[in-house]
Amino acid sequence: MTDKTRWLIETALLSSLITITGAFKLPGLIPGTEFQLSAPLAVAICVVFGFAKYMTAGLISSLIGLILGTQNLFAIAIAMIFRLSVGIILTVFGPNKPTVILAGPAGSIIARLSMGVLLGKAAIPLVIAALPGMLYTAITVWPLVALLRRVKCQTERRCSNVVQR
Repeated sequence: MTDKTRWLIETALLSSLITITGAFKLPGLIPGTEFQLSAPLAVAICVVFGFAKYMTAGLISSLIGLILGTQNLFAIAIAMIFRLSVGIILTVFGPNKPTVILAGPAGSIIARLSMGVLLGKAAIPLVIAALPGMLYTAITVWPLVALLRRVKCQTERRCSNVVQR
């Protein structure tokens, strides 16, 4: 398998994972505090597969959501702010455990503050409503990083053992 083919397949699979996990929301105890598993998954993808593949998969996922009608342009803008924030945080501070755990909540805070500015509304209530989701993201991101690292390692090992004919 060529590197371009592998990159294309991985990106397509990652974008579909982001899309599917973004469609499911776990309800919170208080209305408006639901949690999407796509947030920690996105951070884990950035750590394991790199910023370029993470952004490409995220853009494809957003485009799929827009086509399916599950997202609007405003939601895509907020998701892009989250993705850029996470990517910048991980690039600047490196993919160590504390940074990985805090990148998702920090990206969520930055996205919520941006949403408040764009809407001209108070951003603090938006951040407070997102706190349970930020906690879930911080708790679940490291196991997802370990899982994706293992999957990536296994697929690379299998691909290196395949004989090209």
